[in-house]
Amino acid sequence: MARGRIRSKLRLSHLYTFGCLKPSTLEGDDPPHPLHGPGFSRTVFCNQPHMHKKKPLRYRSNYVSTTRYNLITFFPKSLYEQFHRAANLYFLVAAILSVFPLSPFNKWSMIAPLVFVVGLSMMKEALEDWRRFMQDVKINARKTCVHKTDGVFRSRKWKKVSVGDVVRVEKDEFFPADLLLLSSSYEDGICYVETMNLDGETNLKVKRSLEVTMTLDDEESFKNFMGTIRCEDPNPSLYTFVGNLEYKRQTFPLDPSQILLRDSKLRNTAYIYGVVVFTGHDTKVMQNSTKSPSKRSRIERTMDYIIYTLLVLLILISCISSSGFAWETEFHMPKMWYLRPDAPEDLTNPISPVYAGVVHLITALLLYGYLIPISLYVSIEVVKVWQASFINQDLRMYDDESGVPAQARTSNLNEELGQVHTILSDKTGTLTCNQMDFLKCSIAGTSYGVRSSEVELAAAKQMAVDLEEHGEISMYGTWDSSCTHEIEIESGNNNNPRVPIKGFGFEDDRLMNGNWLRESQPNDILQFFRVLAICHTAIPELEEETGKYTYEAESPDEASFLAAAREFGFEFCKRTQSSVFIRERFSSSGQIVEREYKVLNLLDFTSKRKRMSVVVRDEEGQLLLLCKGADSIIFERLAKNGKTYLGPTTKHLTEYGEAGLRTLALAYRKLDEEEYSAWNSEFQKAKTSIGSDRDELLETGADMIEKDLILIGATAVEDKLQKGVPQCIDKLAQAGLKLWVLTGDKMETAINIGFACSLLRQGMRQICITSINQDGGSQDSKRAVKENILSQLTKAVQMVKLEKDPHAAFALIIDGKTLTYTLEDDMKYQFLALAVDCASVICCRVSPKQKALAVMASDFSIAQFRFLERLLVVHGHWCYKRIAQMICYFFYKNIAFGLTLFYFEAFTGFSGQSVYNDYYLLLFNVVLTSLPVIALGVFEQDVSSEICLQFPALYQQGTKNLFFDWSRILGWMCNGVYSSLVIFFLNIGIIYSQSFRAGGQTADMDAVGTTMFTCIIWAVNVQIALTMSHFTWIQHVLIWGSIAFWYLFVALYGMMPSSLSGNVYRILDEILAPAPIYWMATLLVTVTAVIPYVTHIAYQRFLNPMDHHIIQEIKYYKRDVEDARLWTRERTKAREKTKIGFTARVDAKIRHLRSKLSKKQSNLSHCSAQDAMSPRSL
Repeated sequence: MARGRIRSKLRLSHLYTFGCLKPSTLEGDDPPHPLHGPGFSRTVFCNQPHMHKKKPLRYRSNYVSTTRYNLITFFPKSLYEQFHRAANLYFLVAAILSVFPLSPFNKWSMIAPLVFVVGLSMMKEALEDWRRFMQDVKINARKTCVHKTDGVFRSRKWKKVSVGDVVRVEKDEFFPADLLLLSSSYEDGICYVETMNLDGETNLKVKRSLEVTMTLDDEESFKNFMGTIRCEDPNPSLYTFVGNLEYKRQTFPLDPSQILLRDSKLRNTAYIYGVVVFTGHDTKVMQNSTKSPSKRSRIERTMDYIIYTLLVLLILISCISSSGFAWETEFHMPKMWYLRPDAPEDLTNPISPVYAGVVHLITALLLYGYLIPISLYVSIEVVKVWQASFINQDLRMYDDESGVPAQARTSNLNEELGQVHTILSDKTGTLTCNQMDFLKCSIAGTSYGVRSSEVELAAAKQMAVDLEEHGEISMYGTWDSSCTHEIEIESGNNNNPRVPIKGFGFEDDRLMNGNWLRESQPNDILQFFRVLAICHTAIPELEEETGKYTYEAESPDEASFLAAAREFGFEFCKRTQSSVFIRERFSSSGQIVEREYKVLNLLDFTSKRKRMSVVVRDEEGQLLLLCKGADSIIFERLAKNGKTYLGPTTKHLTEYGEAGLRTLALAYRKLDEEEYSAWNSEFQKAKTSIGSDRDELLETGADMIEKDLILIGATAVEDKLQKGVPQCIDKLAQAGLKLWVLTGDKMETAINIGFACSLLRQGMRQICITSINQDGGSQDSKRAVKENILSQLTKAVQMVKLEKDPHAAFALIIDGKTLTYTLEDDMKYQFLALAVDCASVICCRVSPKQKALAVMASDFSIAQFRFLERLLVVHGHWCYKRIAQMICYFFYKNIAFGLTLFYFEAFTGFSGQSVYNDYYLLLFNVVLTSLPVIALGVFEQDVSSEICLQFPALYQQGTKNLFFDWSRILGWMCNGVYSSLVIFFLNIGIIYSQSFRAGGQTADMDAVGTTMFTCIIWAVNVQIALTMSHFTWIQHVLIWGSIAFWYLFVALYGMMPSSLSGNVYRILDEILAPAPIYWMATLLVTVTAVIPYVTHIAYQRFLNPMDHHIIQEIKYYKRDVEDARLWTRERTKAREKTKIGFTARVDAKIRHLRSKLSKKQSNLSHCSAQDAMSPRSL
């Protein structure tokens, strides 16, 4: 608390020039906002929450929910989802019809499977929604301090917070609702807010309360506090707010600078007090969130079309059956004396064959229903739940630091993980961890810093490998150190490893421990260090344990600069309202001198200015302007005598950029008193103006002083991405995926992040699409904006198309406002065409609604971005192939089974008779063939996880949909038709009209049906065994166990009393088992049924192998161990050609190094030739 009291003396608002803050002295002069008409009806009584309990002020509670269902809506919505599926709807109709006498089956054989399938799917939906509910409970149970009465604050759960409540939020806590800032621990009502959960911004935002409420800075002051807020209604706009505060008989206008939004966090401020304006789903973050939709994968939607196809086939053969039955009724029925044609029933009356055929159509539709796999959906649900559990339990996607595992919040979209074309990623907390290291610098034309960036290290490593592979080491080896220096990249002195320092990764003894005094330009180095230590807005905090100062800065860049200045011997230690204090040490053993620099003006950084300056007076009275910013901005403001180091600095900046580092240029100028006094007078007038042109006047004033600068150097900072981010992006790029980064950051910040994570690289051409600013919201101004954007898109598309360089790469950078226009119907196709042609796309200034990336509404969540590689390349690849093969096999086995019913009915005169016992039909889909296919969907692996990561191009099998396109689907369906023909006609040919038993008896219908069913069970299970590439004991148990279970069931069912077993009484042990023809038929039919698949797979593996076939063969024969070069070559071939990612940057660096080596070789050859021709040589 002591630290908070010290900081509270600062009036930080005096530091900020270009922020959204208005001068406090003029606050009372601002007229209140006119709030009339629709959209401005909200009234909030401050510190009086009870006033909002009655209509019309009964506002929403602060309880939030992201679930899809509740207790009332679960059954109707879930049932709708289940019967939205074509197959389930068909079986519902079939189950209803099965209760009538026309059904060829027992009604429970239709109803029981349907209830089981639908019930299991609903249970899965309920379980997944329960997990969302528990996440909501956790959020709603967070606590905050709320004013009760008489100046007493008590802890209360978020869900109990009401509109009008006064709350106290402590440092590093989230705001529980949308609040009006009343006061803070700082005297002038300033507070710092982190909004990365809302807009992705890494930099802290400065908020400031109204001056009239700044005195409400302790709990006692709220005892009698009352006021009224009249403002806009709930809306999703994060960057606007219109309202008035009525307090102490005055009305004060409110704007976004006083609003603290839910889910943003208080930073660098001990505490704030605020009054609740919007709660729950009325808050702006919840207004931006989208309802959790009912999601279905592309494979599942394709599966519906297959089912529609099978329904058409079902109706077709049912019509054939009913027509055949009508024909039999009219022409053959009179000859069938056993049907009593003299006293016919309505359904067999030869006089009315049309009626008989129409009625028989219903029977046929039920009979052939086994073409439609009723257990398909529930089997897929079970498989997806298991797949999701594997994702959740994958230890390689578990983050040790946070203790957070990967989580599949829904399993509906598992296979979609294997068909991703484009990744849309947030930046903050996803790609970056908000930490930067000061790595290199250029001072007075000399580059300092020997530690290499990740890009440099990777380039050197790959270059060495390439040279060795091509035998170039021996050729270049004669050059000795003059050559190898070009590809050697130092990683620092490993003999004396130092303790890691946050924000400081610099290594170079020339600048450390006062050694810089022995450099050729010590005065310029001294000025460089002072710019680092003085030009910022940070606040120092002393760590008692280490005795060092740490810094709370608006951006991690500033913090790294101050850490660097501290380590160089220039420690920023104190800030007052008008001064900064620096402890300067000029040698390792020298005395520390504390110097005061009076801060006269601070021109802060904005996205438009791209620079920051501070005007200070040192202890000798010298006026200095210290400036840092983007090199392009600084260079154009240099004086003629300030360009001494421009050439080498520009070269160093290029090198730093190639190394993937973020750069800034540093400059200064000395000011005389008269010039400064005249400028400051004009600048103060602009600063206190209240017109709409205030910002423009400030910009003009800043330009007047930020000129004639003297360049002293540049900084290079390595952006600390999350561990493994560049490598992950590289692997995803090799897998053929495109990455769009969506960030709320400024455009230049987004570009820097793009360089850091290898989405951008040196030499890549940047296409920046922005919208022009137009005052007013008229149709004409909007039309002008759209025409300007369309013109930019057209020019960019032409530029990409006309490019001839095969190595050329383009990056599209667009802001959120422009993105909104480009996604409209009249422009979206041009934008899409450009985006597809670009290697990477970065969208900056994007709102949460455009990003739609909240974890609470996500389908999968991972703790680190690098886990995305394994989630997609491994689990996505497996899930896609498993589900695709599983569905294809399902249709195969049901066609093979269902068509035998049609053949038998046709064989028996379209009688509507099933050849199989009802219990056989009941067990076929639910038990006998469901477990092996579930094993296929859960455990199948074409290659191991390690191989998936080594050969990322295998992922393209999913994006190209190689295993679930219509050619493969129709191939499996044709295989099913072939198997059905073999199973039926071979069995009929073998068993019909000849002796079946030793006593000469022929087989009856039940013997034929049981034999045929045995052949089906064998054929479909052997087929799935041939389909699998990876076996565990579980697959063996389920496949061969299903066959064994069939024999066990037939034996036990046949042993039951004849009243229960009926015509299959003791059919296995007395009729089938003793007959050799039964076993011969089973063997012959099974082998014949799988011949086409075996032939196909043999042809494919030998003459037209797929990627995974080659890898399987290499691994099987252990060629990867015996021939490492072969394995490396195959891995290189398995990379998709890409222009982004770490590999692309390394390739670009290698081309650059090769060019330098080639030039050096040419120069050396030329020198050798000259030496040979010299007189001395002669």
